[in-house]
Amino acid sequence: MRVKRGLASHRRHKKYLSAAKGFRGGRSRLYRTAREAVERSMQNAFFGRKQRKRDFRSLWILRINAGARLSGLSYSRFMHGLKQAGIALNRKVLADLAVFQKEDFARIVDLAKNALK
Repeated sequence: MRVKRGLASHRRHKKYLSAAKGFRGGRSRLYRTAREAVERSMQNAFFGRKQRKRDFRSLWILRINAGARLSGLSYSRFMHGLKQAGIALNRKVLADLAVFQKEDFARIVDLAKNALK
């Protein structure tokens, strides 16, 4: 009896076509174009996960810099002062403080200033 591969290929095609739901035109209906679109979208998603980390870090640095400059200190001097003072807060937490708890952040900036002297 010969082996018929219809079920296997149907499952494989269905996997790509369901992943391409929401794509426009033939990219969601035709197997070959759907597969190309899905594979490219997976590549972009992979790079996007790396890019997101970079984007957030730069956003945090912007926010910390803005908060530190309100207290008369540049970002790099502020970070150096934190290291001198032995304060180990990451950029995510510092940015959160700079946006939502401005008084607490100002106190941290003062500690960094004193450590620089």
